[in-house]
Amino acid sequence: MDEGGRVDVPSDGDLARRVSASGADAAEAEGELFRRLAPRVRLYGLRHLREPAAADDLVQEVLMLTLERLRARRVREPDRLASFVLGTCRLVVRNLRRGVQRREALLDRFADVFPSRTEPDLLLLDEGRLRACLEGLAPRERAVLVLTFFAEQPSSEIGARLSLSSENVRTVRRRAFVRLRDCVLGPAA
Repeated sequence: MDEGGRVDVPSDGDLARRVSASGADAAEAEGELFRRLAPRVRLYGLRHLREPAAADDLVQEVLMLTLERLRARRVREPDRLASFVLGTCRLVVRNLRRGVQRREALLDRFADVFPSRTEPDLLLLDEGRLRACLEGLAPRERAVLVLTFFAEQPSSEIGARLSLSSENVRTVRRRAFVRLRDCVLGPAA
């Protein structure tokens, strides 16, 4: 509180510098920045992505990137943090849109190769059988598939996590996927 009885509210720049300093109150500063910036980022997401879940995902990704940059002292102008966050929002949304456009273009290009999403065989997947087949895989094979398809990690990160080379991860993944497919669908004729 100052002499007039007013509470001093630190600016975004002050909070950004406290996060960058990584001192004892860095966690408190991170929390305060999150509380201040999350509603703005979510509003941006709602306007540009038009889905509440996508806006919530945007909040997490943008603020995570922002805090990582602050911790690494890679934000040039902490006093212009709001502009940095807005720019990060634009980049993340643009990358999301590019990904959607790429997927749609690939689906259009290879529509005859990929089965339709409404084919009955795909809708009647036996979850119990899939679970049993996954449990039948070796632990390393199961870990590679889970990290690839559920955690969406690239081969290099999976390799680092499991002490394997990227090439070995791809080999394990290919073999595990064949074993899983054969177990779920039965061996190919």
